[in-house]
This record gives sequence, C-alpha cells and structure tokens, in this order.
Amino acid sequence: MAVQPPGSSTRTISFTGKLIAGAGALCLALSGCAGAGSLGASDRTVTIAMVSNSQMTDARSLASQFEAENPDIDLRFVTLSENEARAKITASTAMGGGEFDVVMISNYETPQWAEYGWLTNLGTFIEATEGYDQDDFIPSLREALSYDGDMYSVPFYGESSFLMYRQDLFEEAGITLSDPPTWTEVADAAAQLDGPDINGICLRGKPGWGELLAPLDTVINTFGGRWFDEDWNAQLNSPEVQRAVEFYVDLVRTYGQPGAATSGFTECATQLAQGRVAMWYDSTSAVSTLEDPSSSNVVGKIGYAPAPVMEKDPSGWLYTWSLGIPASSENAEDAWKFISWMTDQNYMRLVGEELGWERVPPGSRLSTYEIPEYKEAAQAYGPITLESIEGADQANPTVDPVPYTGIQFLAIPEFQDLGTRVSQQISAAIAGRQTVAEALDQAQKYAEAVGATYREESQ
Repeated sequence: MAVQPPGSSTRTISFTGKLIAGAGALCLALSGCAGAGSLGASDRTVTIAMVSNSQMTDARSLASQFEAENPDIDLRFVTLSENEARAKITASTAMGGGEFDVVMISNYETPQWAEYGWLTNLGTFIEATEGYDQDDFIPSLREALSYDGDMYSVPFYGESSFLMYRQDLFEEAGITLSDPPTWTEVADAAAQLDGPDINGICLRGKPGWGELLAPLDTVINTFGGRWFDEDWNAQLNSPEVQRAVEFYVDLVRTYGQPGAATSGFTECATQLAQGRVAMWYDSTSAVSTLEDPSSSNVVGKIGYAPAPVMEKDPSGWLYTWSLGIPASSENAEDAWKFISWMTDQNYMRLVGEELGWERVPPGSRLSTYEIPEYKEAAQAYGPITLESIEGADQANPTVDPVPYTGIQFLAIPEFQDLGTRVSQQISAAIAGRQTVAEALDQAQKYAEAVGATYREESQ
C-alpha cells in the first residue's frame, strides 16, 4: 500500500482542483468524453476506458463472448494511448463525472484514489463472486492494489522489467551476461552488436512519467540515485543521478534506435519484433508481442535476463494495469460483472485457447503459471517474470532511504505532473537539444518546488 505524505488531504484538494480546471481542455483534445458516443446506448451500457496495449486489444476482441453471456449488458470501449489514458482517466475520476464505469489504472493511482474516495471498494463484490479467489493474485500486486485491507482495483496483468536480447546474435558474437547482468555489460554488448543493419539497443525516450521515466527510474535507483532524501530535499542534480542519466542518454544516443526521443513501449516492441535491434530493456509484458508469430519475426530467438543492476539488486519495477470502478459510476454491479470476467482464471484459458498461449495476460494470477499449456509456451520467460514481480519491493526502491514508495514512480499525487515535466527535459537531452546537466538543473527546480511543500507540512 502506498504511503501517503504528511498533509495529504490538503494536497488532494489542490491536486483535484488542477484536474478539474483542465478537464474541459482534455475533453476537447481527446475522444470519448462524457456523452460522446452515448446516443443509442442501452440503460445497461458499461463504458470502459482502457489503454490501447496489445493485451487490452485482445480483451476487446474477445468481449463479444461476455456480451453473449450477458445479453442485457452492452459494452462501450474508449481506448487511448498510454499518456492520453492517464490524463483523461485521472481527470474524469477526480471530477466524478460518471462517464466511465470501468477505468484502467495501476498501482500508482489505486491506493491514493481509494483514500480520496474516488474508487468503489471491490471487497464486497469479490466476496460475493463464487470462485473468483483474490488470494490467487500474486501477493505483491494484491497488496499494491489495496487500501485499508480491501482491493480497490484488480490486476488485468502484472509486470516487472527485464532485459530482452537476441540470443542468436549473442551466441554468434560470443557474448555472455552475468545473472543479473550489469549495465556495464549491457553497454558493452550494445557497442559490439551495433551496426549498419541493426542497432545495439532500444530504450524509451518518449516523454511521460509512465513512458521514459519507467525504465530510467530503475537505472537511477540501481546507480544509487534517488529523487529526494529523507527530508524531502531534491536530489536530481546529485552525482548519482547525473551519472545514471548520462549513462542512459549516452547509451541510447550512441547505440539506440532512430528517433529515440519519440520512442515508447510500442515503438521499441516493434523494433525488436522486426529484428531491428539487438536488445531492449522494458516491461515483462512485452512477450505477448515478441513471442507471437503474427506480430514478430524473432519468435524463439529472444533470451530473457533480470533487470540490469549496478549498486542495487534487484532493480526491476513493479506495475500492474488493473481495473477499477469510479465511485461516480451508476452501473457498478454490471461494471463488476465485466471486470470479474476479464480478470478471472477462466479468462486466461480463454485467451490461450482462442488467441494463443503466448498472449495470455502475464503476472496477475499464480494459477496462470500452473496451466500446462502456458508453462510450456512460457518456459523461456514465465519463471523470470514471476520471480521479478515477486521480488520487487516498492517500500525499499533505492540504495539510500527515501520518504516515498514506488520503484519506477513516486507514490505522491504530484508525480504525474512532476514526472512528466522531468521526462520532457531528459527527452530533450536524448534529442540533442540540451545537455544532461542542463536537463537535470531544470528537473531539480521542479523537484525542489514539490519537496519544499512536504518539508513545510512536516514542520
């Protein structure tokens, strides 16, 4: 469970006010705002806001089976890119507008929003649903999605991070990695394999607290860096953070993919799946793309290694795309019927049997890893995924103590804005528009403003 900072109730009011002020602009900028597309909808329409990742696309393609089993319920999907989804879902839920009945959120939002009263407590629904078995969820995820002992969202899939590499190319070049590999080893391998027909590595450079900062924060952590010290003094221009960010930026600029400053998860997945890069450090969920013959040219050629380390081990993140019900929804019971269908053990089998076992949403239920067909299909990546998720510790993300929780994010309300602003500065450095030192000097100012409010409230 995320630890709330001192004075969080006052902070929440300010945070929510900013969201409400900007909600009108969001509704103009993004499709699917309140009332949009609702003409002709039945009285029992469940509107679902979700991210347009591959696992969610699969769920939408299978949703007709839910509707066949529940003919009185109509489903309406609003699918958005990751950055758009974060902004729109946050604004909608904070405003209490009621346009969404199901929202796709994560372990960043869930405990905070539960405290604010923005989400429906799912405990009663879970207990009343025969065979749902919340104890089957991987414990680290179940805890991360709980507040005061109850779950306020349930995981669709869970993830940590690992290194994906072209095993065939490594063998041809005689390259071996430690277990876990070090970032120094990764950089050396990228240099050795980089060439005119293939880039050494793909790393996210696209701005966004959930884009560039997801992998970069784990690099900062394992290099000994942190965002704030125990007294909320900003540390983004410290030698440890400077070293980590310079390493990351130099690595992707020297041996990374073209257009790195605009590359996110989807772009890097395509690069590795099409055989254009030799390595990629990112989410364990990427296997659904890399091991799917319909979307990948490198099926069976990818090796998987734990998240690279320097000073801190392990360094992999903990994240889950989960489903919750906004407190403002007027269709909570129908919304739960859909959520329980999409996160049940039977759904995992449905995906495997209908779409292929490599496309089963990973890292949510322990029972998934006991399905014989899945164990066979996932033997190269299943055990390391489960081990990485179970080993991730949100409460102790860094070498030195910190006043926040979270590995690839800080579980404080301001991080959506702070993280995005910092990521924009570093992405500009990846693009060559400024130096890393200049980027971190500006990032430090953003962080100092946030840290100062926490210090004032603790006095």
